[in-house]
Amino acid sequence: MTDKPRVAVVTFPGSNDDHDAAWALGAVGADPVAAWHQDAELPAGTGGVVLPGGFSYGDYLRTGAIASVAPVMDAVRAFAAAGGPVLGICNGFQTLCEARLLPGVLRPNRQLEFVCEDVTVRVENADAPFLSRCSPGQELVIPVKHGEGAWYADQWTFVQLAARGQIVLRYADDVNGALGNVAGVVNQARNVMGLMPHPEHAVDPLLGSGDGGLLLAALVDTAAAFRATLAVA
Repeated sequence: MTDKPRVAVVTFPGSNDDHDAAWALGAVGADPVAAWHQDAELPAGTGGVVLPGGFSYGDYLRTGAIASVAPVMDAVRAFAAAGGPVLGICNGFQTLCEARLLPGVLRPNRQLEFVCEDVTVRVENADAPFLSRCSPGQELVIPVKHGEGAWYADQWTFVQLAARGQIVLRYADDVNGALGNVAGVVNQARNVMGLMPHPEHAVDPLLGSGDGGLLLAALVDTAAAFRATLAVA
């Protein structure tokens, strides 16, 4: 184990951005470690968790539905309940919603087509650990690649989330028909976040944008602080 904060990247059958996420986390100062969907526990020393993008279990039933009941998710739930930071990217966001760790659902895109492009998202609320390196109103360019990324919730839930500042990212334009152009939300405790854009593909300006690195670096900061808290306890 190194002195770098350890962030577990969970791989499900069908995950295809787990290695990209691990590389990006390493690039912003983490010690990325692999976790498997059948694991009963997270790796020792885990300070943060990432559920990556892909097509877990072939997206059977619904996107993220089977992944949400995988053995490792019990460990993820316990970790989140203890205050540990959990980030779900694309399919990981879908999984967190199916696991009821985040509000809402992800539905097929309005245009019923797969969307793959760089998009601009606006930081609605930076009062969450994952956005601690951003400012409210800041615009970030991060790519999306999904067919079922339109976030939706009933009107009462939507209003409550907005009032509590749990809607943290919105698309600058209507990318997929998401309610309120929502691109990312957090739980009420603000230690679990899901977003459809892929920050792991935006950590180097040579690839078009380094804005995603702000989110991942903030996760690494939070993972370090969380592990320090446990060490003191």
